[in-house]
Parts: sequence; C-alpha cells; structure tokens
Amino acid sequence: MGGEILRVGTIKSQKNFVPLPYRRVSYQPYAGAMTAAGVTAHVQAREVYRRTDIVILHNPHGELAVVAVQRTESDSLFTRVEAVEVLALPETCVFLESVDTDPANPSALASLARAHGVGPDGTAVVQGAFDHINLIHRPDPLVVRVVEVAPPEPPKLFAMAEHVLSYAQLPPICLELERIDLRSLCAGVHPEAYLVPCRSGGLDDLGASVHFLDERPPVRQPWTLIGCERSLQFHRHYYGDEPPRVEMCPRRLTSASDRPTLLKCCLLEFGIELEGQTAIVPWGADLAMVEQALALLAREAGHA
Repeated sequence: MGGEILRVGTIKSQKNFVPLPYRRVSYQPYAGAMTAAGVTAHVQAREVYRRTDIVILHNPHGELAVVAVQRTESDSLFTRVEAVEVLALPETCVFLESVDTDPANPSALASLARAHGVGPDGTAVVQGAFDHINLIHRPDPLVVRVVEVAPPEPPKLFAMAEHVLSYAQLPPICLELERIDLRSLCAGVHPEAYLVPCRSGGLDDLGASVHFLDERPPVRQPWTLIGCERSLQFHRHYYGDEPPRVEMCPRRLTSASDRPTLLKCCLLEFGIELEGQTAIVPWGADLAMVEQALALLAREAGHA
C-alpha cells in the first residue's frame, strides 16, 4: 500500500482480506460499547498513524472489533480519520494465538482460521510469530488436494507445496493430502522379491527382498515391480520383459474430480499440464514449478 489512502466502503464484503504489510494494523485497548456506533465514534474521534489502515479494538473481556479507516491526506506523522468501515464485531471476530504462524503469510493465516472453524462469515485476529498481530477477514481459501505416494514421509510433493506456501506470493491456499499408501497397495501381493524405483522411496522392508531399479541389478530376479509406466519402460530396456507390477502413479490412481488437485507423473518430463482442475507436474519438479502449478490452480478457480 505504501502511502496510498485506503478507501473504505467495500472492504467488509471482500473475502480473504489480509492487510499487508501488517504495520498497517493498529491493536488498541478499548473500554466502550462493542457496537458499530460505539467503535465508529471512538475511532473517528482519534488520530491515527499515517500508515494505519486497520484498527483492532480489544477489551478486558476478550471481545474484539475491527474497523477500516480512511485517513485524511497529510504528510504529518499522525492524521485524522476521515471515514470508518466496521469490518467485524465480537459476534464474528475470533482471537487466535499461534507462535508458528507468519502474520505476513495469507495462506498461513487462512489455514489457522480454517483449523479453528473461522469461515467466510468471520474474522480471525491472529497473534503469530514474534507476537505480531494481523488478521484475515472472511477467510475462504482455495483448498487444493495434493495426491502423493507414501513412503517417503512426509510425501514429497505435499512437503514441497507446504514449503512453497510458506514464502510464495499466492492467494490464500490450504492443502489437503490424499495419501496413496504404497504398503497398502502391496498388501495383496506376496512375491519372492520386490523391485522399487529407487532407495529414496523408503520401501526397504516389505516382507521380501527389495531391489532397486535405478541401480540396474545385474541379475533378473522373480520380482514384482512397484512402479509406474516409466519404471516398466526401464525394465523392458534392462531385461527385455515385463514383470508383475503394482501401479503407483498418482495420475493413474486418482479419480477424476472437480476439486483443485495437484499431483505428479513420471511420463511428464517438462513443464506443467493442466487438465480441468488438476495440475500435473513432473516427478522431479522443483519448488518454482510447484509454485507455478499452485498459481495456475488459483487462477482457474478464480482466486488469483
């Protein structure tokens, strides 16, 4: 926002409103009536710092009210309030404490609000990391389903998406993991040996000897392959045949859905594919690619 004057009148209706930078927020004690008329009169009678756009009033009873202020044009350090818009009163406003929540991160604020049942009709005032305070008004984040295999734990794509949301400039997004448990997939087969794509998969104790495709075992064993189509292609190249196989591709195992979904596929080597509400990244996607995929999902869902 810089020195731009906030224009009140339409902020109350905005979903996912997060004032950034949060130095725009002033947290003040208040002993008057927690009514629209009371808080409006109180704020209009006071001066505010020249960067203040949001005032949070709190009383000893734990009640909160949130108002947006329109400041007068001035170069002074403090200025008068020209107009007020009441965003929330105690009936819809919740105070949350979370030392692990970054008050400058809209997704983190939205996730915390969602975890405490604060929806699009409410406002969450958050005392987060470093005891700094911010808020999210009418939280209604985009919920993205992340479909990923496990082990490893945590599932890699899900962990990458969580990391991206910790720093990326994206609209509020919450993640829901849909775990494909590889051990469960293997429960119905009892081979003499298993062949898995690589050691990093964490599948080294399946009740039978385990071999690793990326090491190209010199002797073909009577194994069952836990792998996708690309692993099967490697096997054909190495050994000239097709073993029994347990499919592990998230793209093949995931049912179609109109929910925003993020998953990965080995057959995709470059770029990102978007199929309806599903973004597919390559198996070796980096953080920048995951961020791009989440941005695409947000745009397709009208959250950009």
